[in-house]
Amino acid sequence: MTFLSNKTPAGVAALVLRIVLGVIFVYAAWVKLHEPWAMFAIAIDSYQILPQWAVELVARILPWGELVLGFLLIAGVWRSVSTAAASLLLVVFLSLMVRAMAKGMQIECGCFGSGEPLSWITLMRDGALLAGSLFVTVMAFRGRGLWFRPPRGAPPVPVGYGAPSPGSAHTE
Repeated sequence: MTFLSNKTPAGVAALVLRIVLGVIFVYAAWVKLHEPWAMFAIAIDSYQILPQWAVELVARILPWGELVLGFLLIAGVWRSVSTAAASLLLVVFLSLMVRAMAKGMQIECGCFGSGEPLSWITLMRDGALLAGSLFVTVMAFRGRGLWFRPPRGAPPVPVGYGAPSPGSAHTE
């Protein structure tokens, strides 16, 4: 496989977005790992979702997971898995942020360490990251042929294959 095997505009956009997402995940992890883990635990706890033991576990493990995920995205290794994991993680993050905003919670985001309040700007930023991640994920799976495509040279599959066509007289 070459560095840029899909030279279409969508393929180039997916490559650039994947690398940008990877850099963002690495940066987010780096910031959290350079602060005491308890600072991140406070941000996690403020969402009022997890019991204390889980807050501590997530605060210690999540930055390392983000770091590994970021490097996988940058390297393009396990592309389908890494892009899907990034999308899933961003769905969880955005959902928790929307929940907190809907409840009127005045808390820190926790996205890039301590000191960043949860706001509409953080919601828009994470929404944009999720949109980009979903695009990259679709492109990663599409490139692997996981959506149905007939083999080269095969006749096209008729619409409604295996089912009666609309308006046909189908009797049993």
